Amino acid sequence: MKISRRTLAPGYEIPRLIRGGWQLAGDHGEVQASRAIDDMAAFVAAGLNTFDCADIYTGVEELIGQYRLHDPSLQVHTKFVPDLSILHQVDESYVRTIHQRSLQRLHAQRLDLVQFHWWDYTAAGMLQAARHLQSLQKEGSLRLIGATNFNTEQSQRLLDAGIKVVSMQVQYSLLDRRPADQMASLCAQSGMQLLCYGTLAGGFLTAAWLGQPEPAAGSLHNRSLIKYKLIIDDFGGWSLFQQLLQALHTVAQRHGVALSSVATRWVLDQPHVAAAIVGARYAVHLPQMLEAFSFKLKTRDHDLLRDVLRRSRQLDGDVFDLERDRQGRHGRIMKYELNQKPA
Repeated sequence: MKISRRTLAPGYEIPRLIRGGWQLAGDHGEVQASRAIDDMAAFVAAGLNTFDCADIYTGVEELIGQYRLHDPSLQVHTKFVPDLSILHQVDESYVRTIHQRSLQRLHAQRLDLVQFHWWDYTAAGMLQAARHLQSLQKEGSLRLIGATNFNTEQSQRLLDAGIKVVSMQVQYSLLDRRPADQMASLCAQSGMQLLCYGTLAGGFLTAAWLGQPEPAAGSLHNRSLIKYKLIIDDFGGWSLFQQLLQALHTVAQRHGVALSSVATRWVLDQPHVAAAIVGARYAVHLPQMLEAFSFKLKTRDHDLLRDVLRRSRQLDGDVFDLERDRQGRHGRIMKYELNQKPA
């Protein structure tokens, strides 16, 4: 099976499916470290040679780094996410310290892509922090600069400041189509591309939830499920979500693939999407992940899905605006203090 690839920047190519690392951080259940490291080879052998992680994903850079000791060719996308409480203290020394820590954890001499995030647009220093990353890029220890969870206005600020942002990592799925509007327009103008997480809504957009009753309040303990259940509520509720799953199931049966593969394929077909990021602790679901490259959605498939989407509610605001409201339903479940500056 041929894995589709995309040029993210001159001389740098990625598979259109990236192995996500959030599920390795421990908030989704116990992680068997040795198994997780061993299984990384299966992803690379299948053509998925690019992994996504973050400085704030507890222990994940270290896990990937252990694998990179045996395969330094692995491409790794990490992040730079200073804690909300110390944004006013982020200076060049801080940026360099966190950057050096990621290099050490990943056993790398150069980071392939660092995706910048800033929790509070009103906190001074955002552009200066990005310029410090740019300095590291010029020095050669950072290849490309991306960003994650900026809305369109603030993404434009980064670009206008001369920061060459090659990619924006955003939440994008059949349930959350916020990037399709203003952000897609900015991509068309600037050449920036989208790296999309939440493609399977933390596992909700899989056959496991087809025909299932709505989870009782407080019954979900997995961080992803808690997060994406809120998205389902905003989308239109459990009944409409089940109608979407049924439509996905119908399309999946037409093509002889998993329901989740159809959800992934839909995201990959959206304008300016370079890749979808699919989280996985182990390689058990790798064959299903690869199915996204085995078929194409036809007009009648898109029509069936579009019929459900027409009856849904679009989430309010631009990319990540709901999550930035720390008093709102989405913002209250976020963790803003996961990055401790090393001594």
